[in-house]
Amino acid sequence: MARPSEAVVVRRAPPAEIDEAHARRAVIERIRPEIDAGRFPIKRTVGETVEVFAQVFADGHDVVTAVLRDRHAPGFGIRDSGFENDSSHIPNPDQIPNPKSQIPAESTQWRETPMTLGAPGTDEWTANFDVCEPGWHEYAIVAWVDRFLTWRRDVQVKAAAGQDVSLELLEGSILVREAAARAEQIGSTQPDANRLLEWADALTESTPIEERVASGMDGELATLMARYADRSRATTSPSRRVWVDRERARFGAWYEMFPRSAGPDPGRSGTFAEACAELPRIADLGFDVVYLAPIHPIGTSFRKGPNNSLTAAQDDPGSPWAIGSNAGGHTAVEPGLGTIDDFVAFRQEAERLGMEVALDLAWQCSPDHPWVKEHPEWFKHRPDGTIKYAENPPKKYQDIYPFDFESEEWQALWQALLDVTLFWVERGVRIFRVDNPHTKTFGFWEWMIDLVHAQHPDVVFLSEAFTRPALMRYLAKAGFTQSYTYFTWRNSKSELVDYFTELTQGEVREYLRPNLFANTPDILHAYLQHGGCPAFQARLILAATLGASYGIYSGFELCESRALKPGSEEYADSEKYQYKKRDWSRAGAMAELICRVNAARHRHRALQFDRTLRFHDADNPEIIAFSKSNGDDRVLVVVSLDPRHMQHGFVDVPVDLDSFVVRDLIDDVEYTWHRGRNYVRFDPEIRQGHILWLPKSRT
Repeated sequence: MARPSEAVVVRRAPPAEIDEAHARRAVIERIRPEIDAGRFPIKRTVGETVEVFAQVFADGHDVVTAVLRDRHAPGFGIRDSGFENDSSHIPNPDQIPNPKSQIPAESTQWRETPMTLGAPGTDEWTANFDVCEPGWHEYAIVAWVDRFLTWRRDVQVKAAAGQDVSLELLEGSILVREAAARAEQIGSTQPDANRLLEWADALTESTPIEERVASGMDGELATLMARYADRSRATTSPSRRVWVDRERARFGAWYEMFPRSAGPDPGRSGTFAEACAELPRIADLGFDVVYLAPIHPIGTSFRKGPNNSLTAAQDDPGSPWAIGSNAGGHTAVEPGLGTIDDFVAFRQEAERLGMEVALDLAWQCSPDHPWVKEHPEWFKHRPDGTIKYAENPPKKYQDIYPFDFESEEWQALWQALLDVTLFWVERGVRIFRVDNPHTKTFGFWEWMIDLVHAQHPDVVFLSEAFTRPALMRYLAKAGFTQSYTYFTWRNSKSELVDYFTELTQGEVREYLRPNLFANTPDILHAYLQHGGCPAFQARLILAATLGASYGIYSGFELCESRALKPGSEEYADSEKYQYKKRDWSRAGAMAELICRVNAARHRHRALQFDRTLRFHDADNPEIIAFSKSNGDDRVLVVVSLDPRHMQHGFVDVPVDLDSFVVRDLIDDVEYTWHRGRNYVRFDPEIRQGHILWLPKSRT
């Protein structure tokens, strides 16, 4: 006889609070672009597009809908993290926070763009938006299980299979009425609510079922249902941020000069008034930015002589990076150049000629800087009490004292450096080249740049950090607008292709904007030392076309190539330590080439962006070919990397026409080319490269 079953006791877990987020079925993953999981913003300039990708899916087989939200966030900045930009404020001594860690509450209204699902089975969705104002912007993704679209899909499939969908149509009517109720809650949309009710009735009228099915599939109904979708259990991703700069952050040609060399007398400093006479020549070459070596008073203690010698004569000017004397510090002007008013007049003249002036931010002092006596606590000290001078062993810079960014009084130091920056901003400077930022605390730059941008979002900061890749990338993430690169040391075809593919096609392109300087007062590469003027021509064309931003240091147009000694990248008779008089009439063909290249950059928007850079095959390893495009504007650049010998070969041309004409933007010569590969020849005595405007392809 079977035994009666025993009662089973189920123990219940203690009541637990369930977060409503667990009921949200849509999942949003792998949002791109994003930098370090949203820790840092991506960067764009006004008018550019942000294309967003994400994986969006849900459990089961219901239809998922996703939209991309974006908005301008003008109130976002350092103040939202509790910092006020005034001279009385000292940063929290316990921690310098990340001022970009939260999205501001007061922002402009969100706008939404429907996202599009890519290839079936990938769950990859995409949409894009344009940024139109400088400053902060943010974006997020909202996704939900769409009951109406799921209903619509199922009804369509069942009806096509001849199944009875009467009950399904009743379900659809309920969904539409719920949407009408949501529309009624928004007071200004009563006509939409009424129209939805009409659609709900149409789904349940005593009309043929085919007509009711057709009503459910109607495009107008789908539009209204999307407008008032049920988002009660929608999933919203964390917001991602975009810092939007003005156009100069993306595109510009820089010319570096020492204004003290602009005077007629080789035995004294030129003045700003005399340097103004150089500006028309620089403007005629097509440059957008005139970058000045430091213009501040220069110390006399341990002043360096010609070629960095330890002994300076009485009239030797010293290095302008040894900042500070009894004439003042970082907010003063070297007396030989004139006054602050003279500088402002120089800046205004440059602007009249269509150029901007960039100043150098060099956070260091000479032993004679007023801060050395007023704030000795801002510097590092040796055991004997003396202040440490700068060293890069075995090099010694006795004329420079670096700041101690970890001193006991670091808060006051940081504030003083911020005040210096704003001092020059208030005098019309909107571009700064920053000297060796990688030797200063990274958090300082993030803090300072954010505070400057809180008041002046149009200010551009160029990072002069020739250091390890991770450090260069982090400075760009922390807020620097542009970055120096390894371009100077990338000279072979494989080096150039690999490096610029990394810069323009990888994640780094979202936050690091390269500025390609072909030479600097510190760097005269062996390629230029030994390649003659053809080497200068090749590097000019490469810098100006590989990069939307590039620069040269004064004297490049004269092909100055004499090094201090064999194996050195230092210039002989470097302008860093003496006045340098030049005969600009010798520039000749090189100046004409610079002018034509810069004119091509201004006329062709393809050369004003980096993201579209693509390399093309050339059968000669000494010939490099690449193109850029912007809409229908397409430019192909072909350069010989060999400055000594004739090189020739065939280049793949990205045009799908059987026969077409290309025009060289350097000399306006036209060539008839054909689909596929075309022949090029470069003689160093004649030309080192082509910048070719391409016709529109069929596709």
